[in-house]
Amino acid sequence: MQFMMIVKATKDSEAGKLPGEKLLAAMGKYNEELMKAGMLVDLSGLRPSSQGARVHFSRGGKVSVTDGPFAETKELIAGYWIIRAKSLAEAIDWARRAPMLEDGGVEAEIEVRPFFEIEDFAPSETIDRARKLGEELAAQKAERNPK
Repeated sequence: MQFMMIVKATKDSEAGKLPGEKLLAAMGKYNEELMKAGMLVDLSGLRPSSQGARVHFSRGGKVSVTDGPFAETKELIAGYWIIRAKSLAEAIDWARRAPMLEDGGVEAEIEVRPFFEIEDFAPSETIDRARKLGEELAAQKAERNPK
């Protein structure tokens, strides 16, 4: 199963404050451990919401855009890991090991959420097309990143 470990935004991350060298080093080591365990799929940090936007879809087909920043940091994310784990418990165990407080870091919160898998859906023509799209995407990634 794949899980997203979502790092919630803080006042510091929304202010664009970058982590110190000790925290970066600890995160690098943690990421290497995830990689060596064969669990890491993807990871990234996100710039502050002041550099982003929200696209709102309303009934009747109205689409509007709101530029950041956004006031409620508890509703924002600052970064993520996508990992493969056997269970939610294993994913939580890895999230607990994240060095968020290294070098006097601020309090942090990581939300752990499972992805839907294609097998979760009843077979249909739409699901067959989605599976084919996934295969094409994987082939494109392999072409861009040959080993």
